[in-house]
Amino acid sequence: MSDMITDRAENEVAVLILAHGAGAGMQSPFMADMAALLAAQGITVARFDFPYMQTIAETGKRRPPDKIEKLEAFYKDLVEQVTENSSSPVFIGGKSMGGRVSTMILEATEAKGAVVFGYPFHPPGKPEKLRTEHLVKMTKPVFINQGERDTFGTQSEVDGYNLSGQVTLHYLADGDHSLKPRKSSGYTLNEHMQQAASASAAFINRLISC
Repeated sequence: MSDMITDRAENEVAVLILAHGAGAGMQSPFMADMAALLAAQGITVARFDFPYMQTIAETGKRRPPDKIEKLEAFYKDLVEQVTENSSSPVFIGGKSMGGRVSTMILEATEAKGAVVFGYPFHPPGKPEKLRTEHLVKMTKPVFINQGERDTFGTQSEVDGYNLSGQVTLHYLADGDHSLKPRKSSGYTLNEHMQQAASASAAFINRLISC
């Protein structure tokens, strides 16, 4: 099992297990910043590296992500471990690929819901290769923070998808796949990160107060 980095909330209301994207691990600036922002709002965040990313860290050599089945199995085991040891409600989620994996295992875990930052609805430039089949049938709540101009699924594309009513989309104005807006938009990445963290914390709080 991987080593985890835990950003503990002072007044913890829930635990969010956060998975990284395909190209950067749990210590990337996005993962570290988002974990800190969520912890400040009562959400303890547990970050981890998938096995292939652990190998990259050990060898210094790039390698592609493992097959989706291996990622799912690893994440599922981790969720079981955290759930057994947590007295707070557990949520899962992640950035891009990690977020996708979280939604694919959600129904098979005790997690209350999933929080995603930049869902990879399709590979860039290939809008016909959708990764939404399981999102049509979700019975547990999923909250997706998505940049309006994300090349993995723009707002105009995603609004046309037939997704389960359990899937909520939260768009960040002019944001890209990492939620970053262009300078000319008048928005900043810091504002978008804070907004995504606040919206995600509100989603979690709504679910645990039901």
